[in-house]
Amino acid sequence: TAAPHRSTCLTTMPREIITLQVGQCGNQIGGEFWKQLCLEHGIQPDGLLRDTPDPEIVSSPAASESATATTAASPTRPPPPPPTRQTSHKFIDDRKDVFFYQSDDEHYIPRALLVDLEPRVVNKLTHQGPYRNLFNEENVFIAQDGGGAGNNWASGFRQGEQHHEQVLDMIDRESDNSDSLEGFVLCHSIAGGTGSGMGSYLLEALNDHFPKKLVQTYSVFPNWDQSQSDVVVQPYNSVLTLKRLTLNADAVVVLDNTALNRIAVDRLKIENPTVDQLNSLVATIMAASTTTLRYPGYMNNDLIGLLASLIPTPRCHFLMTGYTPLTIADYYQTPMDGSLSPTYRPTAAASASVRKTTVLDVMRRLCQPDNIMVSADTRNPSSCYISMLNIIQGNDIEPTQIHKALQRMRERQTVRFIPWGPSSIQVALARKSPFLASTNKVSGFMLANHTSMAELFDRLLNQYDRIRRRNAFLDNYRREPMFQDNLDEFDSARETVQCLVDEYRACERKDYVDYDYGSSGMGGEERVEIGKSGIASSTVVR
Repeated sequence: TAAPHRSTCLTTMPREIITLQVGQCGNQIGGEFWKQLCLEHGIQPDGLLRDTPDPEIVSSPAASESATATTAASPTRPPPPPPTRQTSHKFIDDRKDVFFYQSDDEHYIPRALLVDLEPRVVNKLTHQGPYRNLFNEENVFIAQDGGGAGNNWASGFRQGEQHHEQVLDMIDRESDNSDSLEGFVLCHSIAGGTGSGMGSYLLEALNDHFPKKLVQTYSVFPNWDQSQSDVVVQPYNSVLTLKRLTLNADAVVVLDNTALNRIAVDRLKIENPTVDQLNSLVATIMAASTTTLRYPGYMNNDLIGLLASLIPTPRCHFLMTGYTPLTIADYYQTPMDGSLSPTYRPTAAASASVRKTTVLDVMRRLCQPDNIMVSADTRNPSSCYISMLNIIQGNDIEPTQIHKALQRMRERQTVRFIPWGPSSIQVALARKSPFLASTNKVSGFMLANHTSMAELFDRLLNQYDRIRRRNAFLDNYRREPMFQDNLDEFDSARETVQCLVDEYRACERKDYVDYDYGSSGMGGEERVEIGKSGIASSTVVR
């Protein structure tokens, strides 16, 4: 377990992360993510800091970790003065610099690139609403013709190649603006045209251009019931994108639309969840996964520390998430005076979901399929966890509570792990934001690597085979340069995804350490090397 970090941690240089929002879906979830980060760090929609945190939160027990440490070390020493207009942020132990940088006029600006081939969503972020002045206008790229990719992966990939120099110049400028860049985060969908096609091209370009930097993605998977989808070619786009996510990303956080809809309907009692409500859930997950980077502790305070223990083998880097207690908050109610500070108001459904939270209760709920954001059966007798990290948030949690919860879960054998590796749940403690009111004392976030991910990819391959067998809907792909001569790229992508399914299933067996990559269709001997500061990387020697 990791105790909350003392303020000395902030003397180390922050490891900056640049966020790439690609396509309609990527920019929608990215926009919600930045709203959540602004709320958690006390940044107003115009980029300026709020004067003080909420007085009720600041005055609560153990709200300020540094204040707690001072009074605990020396009972006779008076506590630090309450935050004032001048001193409010001196007692906030956070790292805004990981995701924001400060301009000359002291406005905080996201380290984000907004990329799309059609203008509608990006214009909504940058020209409408209270957060329209938050982003750097130089970091916005919209294709001149504005026609989009038409839900065609090949069109998005071609246009990514066409606009290669422009986008990479923007990335270079942002990376040069960083003191110690750690990596990139890509937000996109795998089923459309721009997020999947142009996102795939950018993944390849980042690997070539920044070979030593980490690349993590938040990838939105489509609804598995194709009757609910308006994109008939989503299996083609998804398989082509999955090949790049397998070969060019260091970690992929899977956001499953089917599971998000189920959670909104079953857990939050919302009959017809809107896109904004689902994106609010996604933003909560994204913000929770970066908590230990922004409110650092002794462990997991940079991206490599977060991911290295979750990904023991190179290709099995697709991570599922869980969160409890689940809430959807209305962040966007503006005061009657017309000011720009949004308020946090949890919905009635959210406040009724969990009445009391304890560390054991939260950790137990995180393992329940109802709270997992992926539509895969984690309770299948043959499936198991490869690794698991729980981030427990709360201002007055003792490490002894964590140890007791872990012991109880071990006694009851709540979680089944791989037979060839360590069977332990990693736990990191994180403080809650002093700027954001919460209805619960304890909340938890789970990031896990699980072999049931194979179900997800297998389901996708079945949908792909159904339309590929008939060569249906291929005319638009044949018009693009990549597929003019042949359709070999489809077969190559399918083979890569099939190898991924086979490897996840092999992880369930004791003899996985002797797994033969050649028999799984890789067609060569694999050499595994440790690169990117500890994340395993692989090459295939043919």
